[in-house]
Amino acid sequence: MEKDVAVVIGPQSSGIAHVISQVANEFHVPLLSLATDPTLSALQYPYFLRTTQSDYFQMYAIAAFVEHYRWKEVIAIFVDDDYGRNGISVLGDALAQNLAKISYKAAFSPSASTDNIADLLVKVNLMESRVFVVHVNPDSGRRIFSVAKSLGMMTNGYVWIATDWLPSVLDASEPVDADTMNLLQGVIALRHHTPDSVFKKHFMSRWKNLKYAGNWSINSYSFYAYDSVWLAAYALDSFFNLGGNTSFSNDPRLSSSNDSSLNLTSLRIFEGGEQLLKILLAVNYMGLAGQIQFDSERNLVHPSFDFINVVGTVSHRVGYWSNYSGLSVVAPETLYQKPGNRSSGNQQLYSVIWPGQTTKTPRGWVPTNGKPLQIGVPYRVSFKEVVSKDKDPPGVSGFCIDVFEAALNLLPYPVPHNYVLYGDGLRNPEFSDIVNDVAQNKYDAVVGDITITTNRTRIVDFTQPFMESGLVIVAPVKESKSSAWAFLEPFTVQMWCVTGASFLFVGAVVWILEHRKNTEFRGPPWQQLMTILWKSGKVLAWGLPDHGHCYDGMLIEVDASDSAGSAFQRCSSHKRLPPGLLSTGENTVSPLGRMVVVIWLFVDGSFARKYLVDELNILESRIVNLGPHAYASALQRGPKNGGVAAIVDELPYIELFLSSVNCRYKIVGQEFTKSGWGFVFQRDSPLAVDMSTAILQLSENGNLQRVHDKWLKKSACSTTADQVEENRLSLISFSGLFLICGTASILALVVFFCIILYQYSRYSSQEAGEGNIEVGEAVSSGRPIPYRRPSFKDFFC
Repeated sequence: MEKDVAVVIGPQSSGIAHVISQVANEFHVPLLSLATDPTLSALQYPYFLRTTQSDYFQMYAIAAFVEHYRWKEVIAIFVDDDYGRNGISVLGDALAQNLAKISYKAAFSPSASTDNIADLLVKVNLMESRVFVVHVNPDSGRRIFSVAKSLGMMTNGYVWIATDWLPSVLDASEPVDADTMNLLQGVIALRHHTPDSVFKKHFMSRWKNLKYAGNWSINSYSFYAYDSVWLAAYALDSFFNLGGNTSFSNDPRLSSSNDSSLNLTSLRIFEGGEQLLKILLAVNYMGLAGQIQFDSERNLVHPSFDFINVVGTVSHRVGYWSNYSGLSVVAPETLYQKPGNRSSGNQQLYSVIWPGQTTKTPRGWVPTNGKPLQIGVPYRVSFKEVVSKDKDPPGVSGFCIDVFEAALNLLPYPVPHNYVLYGDGLRNPEFSDIVNDVAQNKYDAVVGDITITTNRTRIVDFTQPFMESGLVIVAPVKESKSSAWAFLEPFTVQMWCVTGASFLFVGAVVWILEHRKNTEFRGPPWQQLMTILWKSGKVLAWGLPDHGHCYDGMLIEVDASDSAGSAFQRCSSHKRLPPGLLSTGENTVSPLGRMVVVIWLFVDGSFARKYLVDELNILESRIVNLGPHAYASALQRGPKNGGVAAIVDELPYIELFLSSVNCRYKIVGQEFTKSGWGFVFQRDSPLAVDMSTAILQLSENGNLQRVHDKWLKKSACSTTADQVEENRLSLISFSGLFLICGTASILALVVFFCIILYQYSRYSSQEAGEGNIEVGEAVSSGRPIPYRRPSFKDFFC
């Protein structure tokens, strides 16, 4: 800088680049750097231009590779400097976007010894993740793989991903010695993608013919360095052609001291720096490494990488990555000519040969490297069919244990585990406490009747539910025979009185509106009264006839049949529930706030209590803590005798309780929560995903139901088919109504026939008198006698 520099090329070191960028920015000197540190940005250093690909894109390429194979955790091994820390920081952000993460950051000093590296690798080898990302300098990279080889970490099940440092070493050292290649078998590495072009082929041909080239090969950084030199030359040529000159001015802020060896006064500001920077930002041509053009952040456009797989003595390319189309087996320069497509179905790679010479994709993790999982089990003292202590190995038994063991048997790998009882054996433990212990790494998992709730899913991971478990209400039911007057029960006495009054009121209104115009409403008073009652009753019960009637422009229609019918359905059941527990559709639990409710707090009590208090607004003073051994006696006593009106608990417990009391009680309504039991694992545990898949397989092949029937199906209390039969309406339910209708009909017929007979007798007498007159006249005149007494059939018809 003391010699009036107009442009700087380099350095490759990220640490040095930070220092030089600051100086170049102060003296307006464009810096063409090969440093890959993603924190070197134009926002902080306006005169900084990166002439290679940033590690920002390389880390996103690694994240796409990890997502492609559905790994969720990686371990980052990196050198503890600006280059290593900043690159791994971007990797963490990239993985997080794909719901993955860095489970451990294994950093080591740039001056670390082989022993330090060995200690670090031993530590990470004890962790679950088997996917390692190595982001180091070339001088320490070979030692890492050498130590990993000696520790047996280059075998089946391991995944090693190296950043661009490894291909740079291999490409620059061709041919690579066999010992080095033997250390790298199965390793995946990223290389800067440099498109094949005629210009590149000619350059390589001329390079090989150079006498001083010897056996030295060229890597991707060599191409970028070559392009950087030509870029500087092109920009300076354009700068001079546009009339620019290399003039410099002193910086008044700088002054030399007699005691300082720094000649600060010799550092001068390049007055044409801004103009030269504009020329550099406007360039666009094809170089050896690809298109030379800068984007808005001063990075080269079209960042892309090759994925190479070290196999044998060579490295094979298994695919590409670009920020335009993601993973592909087609060169990025070809895809740039097509519409971008980053859909998951379009992300492709060729087959990879992993460490251990296998093509089977590693799982990417192991259950603590053979160390048995510590699995907490609730030490239950009630409903031991669910889960409890057992004298025989493995020390616990029950429905939950059998389901867990059956799911483990479906996994393609062994999972060593130990069961640890949680609780004192005197009372059922609080499940929220054992869930918190999993979140705090005291247990690796919990197997038991743990209800899946929203708050718990925030701190731990649950498997697929293996048992449905919603809250239900149990109450005593009373046998009650149907009454002959059951049809009156839908309405109260007050309702029947109001209904009768409404009949008379509507009839009076109709009579006032119609008696002047409608002949049907005229005649003797008793006839008008009967017409009013008939018309009003017809309108109230059946509505208007199809053709309709218009009473002075007012249409009247009242339909009470639906409400009466629906109300009758509620009172037609042969089972009578206690007052306040009548269930109507979705409003099953609405009366809970008006009665004493019992919940067994020892069975996941915090979940049920919180729901009743917070969601249903039930006063805590109305909630009684009760153990299952007292369920039957409390229900039998009732709330008036120190007992309870109903019990609220989870469905599996209620089913066990009902089977133990020979179904003397019934479940009222439907479940008013929908949840389930699941196995608990630590947050982001890959075992939770595999166990969920295994539980689904158990459900599909019927084994889950068989385990359920073994432990929980004692004697089923039917609440479906039998209850439907009980709730059917019988003849006795309507016998009173039929009696009234029959009596009224028979009485009407008796009255009718009495009137007919009376009319017939009068008619016969009248006809007889007239017949005697005609007979006398016929006798006196000598004519035939025409008279014949009329028959009842002729009169009636």
